Amino acid sequence: MTERIEGHGGELALAALRACGVREMFTLSGGHVFPLYDAAHRTGFPLYDVRHEQSAVFAAEAVAKLCRRPGLAVLTAGPGVTNGISGLTSAFFNASPVLVLGGRAPAFRWGSGSLQEIDHLPLVTPVTKHAQTVFSTDDIPGAIVDALTAALTPHRGPVFLDLPLEAVFSVADATPPAAPAVAPVEPDPEAVARAATLLAGAHRPVFIAGSDVYAADAVAALREAAEAFGVPVFTNGMGRGALPPEHPLAFSKARRVALSGADLVVVVGTPLDFRLSFGDFGDAQVVHIVDAPSQRAGHVQPAVSPAGDLRLILSALADHTGDRTDHTDWVADLRVAEDAARAKHETEMAADTDPIRPARVYGELRRVLDRDAITIGDGGDFVSYAGRYLEPAQPGTWLDPGPYGCLGTGMGYAMGARVTHPDRQICVLMGDGAAGFSLMDVESLVRQQLPVVIVVGNNGIWGLEKHPMRAMYGYDVAADLQPDLRYDAVVSALGGAGETVAKAADLAPALERAFAAGVPYLVNVLTDPTDAYPRSSNLA
Repeated sequence: MTERIEGHGGELALAALRACGVREMFTLSGGHVFPLYDAAHRTGFPLYDVRHEQSAVFAAEAVAKLCRRPGLAVLTAGPGVTNGISGLTSAFFNASPVLVLGGRAPAFRWGSGSLQEIDHLPLVTPVTKHAQTVFSTDDIPGAIVDALTAALTPHRGPVFLDLPLEAVFSVADATPPAAPAVAPVEPDPEAVARAATLLAGAHRPVFIAGSDVYAADAVAALREAAEAFGVPVFTNGMGRGALPPEHPLAFSKARRVALSGADLVVVVGTPLDFRLSFGDFGDAQVVHIVDAPSQRAGHVQPAVSPAGDLRLILSALADHTGDRTDHTDWVADLRVAEDAARAKHETEMAADTDPIRPARVYGELRRVLDRDAITIGDGGDFVSYAGRYLEPAQPGTWLDPGPYGCLGTGMGYAMGARVTHPDRQICVLMGDGAAGFSLMDVESLVRQQLPVVIVVGNNGIWGLEKHPMRAMYGYDVAADLQPDLRYDAVVSALGGAGETVAKAADLAPALERAFAAGVPYLVNVLTDPTDAYPRSSNLA
């Protein structure tokens, strides 16, 4: 006779979650999901709670991104779910395998006006891979396995299940769940061979590698392919750190020179979106390597676009036989441009000015961050400088909001990162605008003894909006914040610690105190509001 498991809906759900590799729950307390808490509490399953539901989803996404496994957020019905939709949408754009379990008003009273009664599915379906209401208690384990199988199947992404009150509180028995089985997607060998031939014949090729390279555990295969052809590598998102900065083929500062001179651009594991000029690289041919056919660009026509398991594709490129064009001179030319830009950046990061320039903040951070530190970007203008000046030394150490550009990720990402890596430095880089979205969740970090360092670039404005609006119209509105606001005092009031830094010379000792504090610590840096990050518009 087949073994069965018995319990209320929360117990059945937790059994399935454990089988699928979920190791923690992020939530904000709500009565609709009490049985999930009961199951966690009675079995010692780690549970972390927050002050806003978006932080629970962002924490789950951080776990999913860093660990390449499912992250879990449990949200109560109605506003609990709707408050988490920005987090779900970010996970959708970032291809993060997040499961949101939502409470739901009772089905037997549906339409009678129960507390927080709303059909969540029409709201979440556009930003999830799979969304379902599970009406029967004994269907819960199977529904979780099915949802997480969808979440983990490339192209990865978030999934949603909601559990009506009577389904999660009732007792039933079910078949023990098995972990999702996701087979690698075999790429078309002809497409891979065509990409290899183009690489072998190109005179000035470049690789651009994005987050899916890390998510697919294809970092080693990327290095093999780059080294086999001698091709310079640029990265974005969680692709950063795929090659350490000292690698002879690792580049970060000569991208404009490279893309203006390249005759072949091989984009791996990232969309041809606004971050990559929408795939328009002038006269260069484009090879777009994606993890699923759905990710092929529809607005440009690449020379070839292999789709499938990124490890298989990149390893096949590395194994290509036949004549290859030598790229030594091309790499050497880019190294000259890279070194020149690096020297310029070193000068900028040493700027001894008051007010403090954002570059100086990153110059000091580079001295105190460990090679395996997790760096989290939550902001616009201030965090743009982080992408310019910080160079992750290892893969899986960089978290930013991704192409959706949602502010408020910082405290949730920090919680997920600290839970995942209890012994590493966790550093959140936050604009003063972004601080308004999630800083209250410092209280959650304090209460659950999850120390992180938060560096706020405080220029008293919405920098990404104020400067462009003045350039367009000669004036700006709705772009000012309180100057010199004491965000460190907010963190201290919530049980953490911090300080305000107004002089460049005081940055280094402040950061040293922050990383030694052992509690959430905010360094509130008063930065120059006239220092605007140089960029062209990304709106169109």
